[in-house]
Amino acid sequence: MILAIDMGGTHIDGVLLRQGVLLKSVKHEVNKADLFNSIWQCLQDLLQDQEKSEIDRIHLSTTVCTNAIVEGKVSRVGVIVQSGPGINWDFDRMGDNLYYLSGSTDHRGIVVDNFRQSELQTIQARFQDSGVESLAVISKFSPRNPDTEKRIGDFFADEYKEITLGHRLSGKLNFPRRVQTAYLNAAVADTFRTFAGSMLAALAEEAITAPVYILKADGGTVDLDSALKRPVETILSGPAASFVGISALFPRTEDDAILLDIGGTTTDIFFLAAGLPLFEATGIEIDGRKTLVRAVYSSSVGLGGDSYVHIDKGEIRIGPERRGFAVAFGGEDLTPTDALVYLGLMRGSYPQKAAEALAALAAELELDTEACATKIVTGFCDSIMQRIAEILGRINSSPVYTIRELLHGRQLKPRSIRLIGGPAKALAEPLHAASGLEISFPDNYEIANALGAALARPTTEISLYANTERRILSIPELGIYENIDKSFNLAQAEEIALQAVAQAGAAMGLPPDQVETEITEASSFNMVRGFMSRERNIRVRAQIKPGLLYKLQQAEEGSRHEGQ
Repeated sequence: MILAIDMGGTHIDGVLLRQGVLLKSVKHEVNKADLFNSIWQCLQDLLQDQEKSEIDRIHLSTTVCTNAIVEGKVSRVGVIVQSGPGINWDFDRMGDNLYYLSGSTDHRGIVVDNFRQSELQTIQARFQDSGVESLAVISKFSPRNPDTEKRIGDFFADEYKEITLGHRLSGKLNFPRRVQTAYLNAAVADTFRTFAGSMLAALAEEAITAPVYILKADGGTVDLDSALKRPVETILSGPAASFVGISALFPRTEDDAILLDIGGTTTDIFFLAAGLPLFEATGIEIDGRKTLVRAVYSSSVGLGGDSYVHIDKGEIRIGPERRGFAVAFGGEDLTPTDALVYLGLMRGSYPQKAAEALAALAAELELDTEACATKIVTGFCDSIMQRIAEILGRINSSPVYTIRELLHGRQLKPRSIRLIGGPAKALAEPLHAASGLEISFPDNYEIANALGAALARPTTEISLYANTERRILSIPELGIYENIDKSFNLAQAEEIALQAVAQAGAAMGLPPDQVETEITEASSFNMVRGFMSRERNIRVRAQIKPGLLYKLQQAEEGSRHEGQ
């Protein structure tokens, strides 16, 4: 069996599956002050009357790292950068704990100048005085020679539990993005370790020893040990779970489509181009920082079922703030959910209290209660569609990537909207009225994220570099640095890359029949000196394809439609 848990900002959902068949599901509120008990209670309810020994893997998706970044609740990071000659990089958002180290490594991985050991002692004293909690070390061209980063990491090894070395996060050579990625990795490491510790403690209480996998932003999973080393890859894990859940619950389409996950606090927006998801091939941007974290393309808007509804300058305003649960479910502040309950589109625990709260707001606006409720729901849907129109404008004005190819000059023209999340069924008809598009929602729409986490296949990506003059081959993500012959060529590089990524998949516990590898990039350049070709620089990227471990049984039969 697969046990999966999706921990959002509002709810924690859990599911049990066997060979793609849903056995059980639960939903609980999240207590951010006590993650352990939130997780443990979810596990206890999920495992009641179940044979724990049959659980062979645990899958998790979580927003803890994303929320920590957005809310500014991250560790104090000391950043050591060796940029070398060339562009004067200004990483101003690192604050007072940024230090530029002397020395440099060239594009071939040759150390041109070494840093001075005395600099590390100066940095050591400065960081101690500043209360630095974790460390990020980034040397330009470190994917081709990590020695400088390793030496610095060794120097500080006894002082910091969390040290991020840039070359271990990605083999890509985009230096500014690698700096930002390393910073974020160090910044959220303690947050993720706390979450992982709470999860492992809860599993231990239930005597569950199955391996644990974490959902990444690209829609694949990674084993917990790897996630603890690279927690930055779990940023946007929640939206990734949404996307995988939608993929599992809906039948495949060849059309352009809009995918929406409407949660309690936010709505996540995705797009399909001829049935293929848009993809952040270069890397996501979060909190204004451009990273090397590959991800499914998504955008989030501060509108959810529990968004705070109030009057601002004589007009109804919805969100982006969330103050708590809807009045209809025991909260104190009016939300779109209360309007849906009043209009009979949802069931609530306290419908009369929701009606009273709506009536009070309606009186201020000199409206009857039904008109006020309708205005809230209509405004909610119109705001989402406005946001979608803005995003589509950006997508259609610049080249974008799908998971397979670059789209250039092609206009996205969605014909339908696919909904998941708690209010999905209730909002189907209002969204149809606002958009004019066909709207569909599946069975199990409330737990789609947990299902997505459960069904996501383990994935990984590696970068192989080879220089025939230096006779060196490197795969930074796996820590592989080997000697090669001068005759080494692109075909050999591709074969090694595919073998390496397949072995990485096996190490994560992926069954052989689930290991689907592919080359995503391959190039070989002859370097000419003195009118003669002296060396070849070879670059290959390979990955295990993201996808589903199992097809969710009866998913296709379960989707329902509005506005056909």
